[in-house]
Amino acid sequence: MQKVGEGARRRRRSRLRRAAAAGSVTVLTATLLSACGSSGKPTLNWYVNPDGVEVLTQYAAECSTDEYDIEVQLLPSGATDQRTQLARRLAAEDSSTDLMSLDPVFVPEFANAGWLLEFEGEAGDAVTEGILDGPLDTVMWEDKVYAAPQWANTQVLWYRKSLAEAAGLDMSQPVTFDQVIDAAADNGGTVGVQANRYEAYVVWINAMILGAGGDIVSDTESGKDAQVDIDSDAGKAAAAVIQKLADSSAAQSDLTVSNEGTSLGQMFPAEGPGEFMLNWTFAYKNYEGLIETGDITQDQFDDLGFARYPQTVEGEPSAPPVGGIDIGVGAFTEYPEFALEAAQCVASDEAQVALARDAGLMPARGANYDSAELQEAYPPELLELWQTSLDEGGARPKSAYYALISQAVQSRWHSPTAVDPDSTPAESAKFLQDVLDGKALL
Repeated sequence: MQKVGEGARRRRRSRLRRAAAAGSVTVLTATLLSACGSSGKPTLNWYVNPDGVEVLTQYAAECSTDEYDIEVQLLPSGATDQRTQLARRLAAEDSSTDLMSLDPVFVPEFANAGWLLEFEGEAGDAVTEGILDGPLDTVMWEDKVYAAPQWANTQVLWYRKSLAEAAGLDMSQPVTFDQVIDAAADNGGTVGVQANRYEAYVVWINAMILGAGGDIVSDTESGKDAQVDIDSDAGKAAAAVIQKLADSSAAQSDLTVSNEGTSLGQMFPAEGPGEFMLNWTFAYKNYEGLIETGDITQDQFDDLGFARYPQTVEGEPSAPPVGGIDIGVGAFTEYPEFALEAAQCVASDEAQVALARDAGLMPARGANYDSAELQEAYPPELLELWQTSLDEGGARPKSAYYALISQAVQSRWHSPTAVDPDSTPAESAKFLQDVLDGKALL
């Protein structure tokens, strides 16, 4: 396998050996060095994405101790910008990057570069016990644990029950993308997706390819020598879905710049039957909150339905996207023991339930779905759907070079209005191969 960051990895090991040898002296020294701060004790910086910030800030305070404080630092809203900021800090061996909320696709790259501390022994067991299969896989790299699953995300098909009924769709049975697009177009509705040139568009493409039995790339353990598979029947099936939607009256007017937020507003329009929409778990709480503000009525909210992610190929099980947030510890932190302890605290069962209850960001640990608070906050069948989707869903390629893979796919599959199953998969395969081989630049 191709490796990056071996020097950083060696420096990290050396740092940990010194910390272990010094024992309590290291902690005392670190505390004395930080004594010029207002609190007189170390502050652990926790870089978080903008989801559930109120709950995260609460748990930063609750997980602070007599020995250290945890302070939240806000990352940009986009996954690409989040990665850029964190990667720059870690590449510079920034010791103030203590805790990080990581998109799961960052974990392989950061671990492979030697930028993350491993959760060893009891710490590794504590953060992985009872975790659902989808989120569990996201924190592993080379059979080691490099992050603590905090919350798990998956997409389902949200829809207006009245629209599905008018179309004659039995939503208790699996539905295909073709059926959903036709149902919306034939009945004056729309289909909401994420098709701007950003990470969520790759999430959609990847899920459809997985659902058709293929992969964007395989043998990802080989690094830049991974096998490029996107030019396949599965790739063509995904491209055909995008082309069909783009050419359909069901396409929303902002398709080429659509994101998670823009598609939400089409569910309950001032006029029209609404939409079918692919979106994450937060959508339920978003719409429930609109009742209190008076933007929708209880009757409208009761018309909101949910079903498993659509099939790409009829009869083939869909592969719902698996996402969420994992808590990583920076390899260059001055306080490795404190940071590993803090990571376990902010990813605790209590924190996971609070994020789900208050922000719609669902637990990574399966048992937390049975909590009384969540059973009261959500329909039982929705909680079950989310768990099933996380256990049976599919992740994006697990590669130390994922950032290159994602950007290469985006560059050839955007705009969705230009996607053609006869050419797009082949063109993107060639470009992706050239990027991995160093023959082309993004």
